[in-house]
Amino acid sequence: PHSIIMIPRVVFFFQFLVTLVPVITALDVPENVKDFYDHVRGKGKCGNVLKGGFNSMDGDSGDFGYCGDYLEKYNIIYIQGKKGQLTNMDVDCDGAQTSGDGRCASSTDTQSQTTFKSRLSSWGNGDLNSYIHPYVVFGNEGSKPNWPNFDPREYGVEPLSVMAIVCNNQLFYGVWGDTNGDDGDQPMVGEASIALATSCFGNGVNGNQGHDENDVLCIAFTGQDAAPGANGANWSASTSAEFSSSINQLGNKLVERVGSGTNLNARADKAVLFSAYLLGLFWIIT
Repeated sequence: PHSIIMIPRVVFFFQFLVTLVPVITALDVPENVKDFYDHVRGKGKCGNVLKGGFNSMDGDSGDFGYCGDYLEKYNIIYIQGKKGQLTNMDVDCDGAQTSGDGRCASSTDTQSQTTFKSRLSSWGNGDLNSYIHPYVVFGNEGSKPNWPNFDPREYGVEPLSVMAIVCNNQLFYGVWGDTNGDDGDQPMVGEASIALATSCFGNGVNGNQGHDENDVLCIAFTGQDAAPGANGANWSASTSAEFSSSINQLGNKLVERVGSGTNLNARADKAVLFSAYLLGLFWIIT
């Protein structure tokens, strides 16, 4: 009798363990990316704002913008606010609604398709699925009066190209898969598919609850070499882990572009000054 009772319990236990496994395996953040993250936050704000006036959260200062400080040096664009803020991560549930665990049901602004559905369809892959494809919402469009627009393509970012996301002290790769519209009261930034948000912050996120802290760095890469195209990624994957593994190699190559900002230079300068101090002290003593 005990064994009959125990079997369902064992099955339930293993099902419970499965729910604790991250959707996508996190990658170690390379030292150059760590240094760049610290540098961007440490310098406080962007010097070359390609387009500003966006909100990371309803009712905030509205001083977030697409930053081009390293557009020429590293061929990257990212979003930054002021006082060291980056963006939060709200959950986007747009696109194909053919699978999932129901957490997107709480979303009040789900769209039936993503921005680049036509391109995916031409490849024979339908549309992105928020539960499967770790995509970032990047770029803003709208026709409301005084609504700020930003099209990353004008700076060389390709649709469905690979992006790097630093969140919760982890690194993930995703794709540029959707854009922010003008269906809300404010022009928003800082949104990603539920697959990516879950990988970053766990199963507690849903269509109406994301991550509020402005500490997420999303890096877009310019150039054709950042776009896997029809055959360079497993667009028809059935799980987010399966899709993610198909773009990791390209992502690893792309983040090699990212320098360390000025942190390493600053450390080198400090080392020179300290050496000079020791030399001067030795000269005084002798």
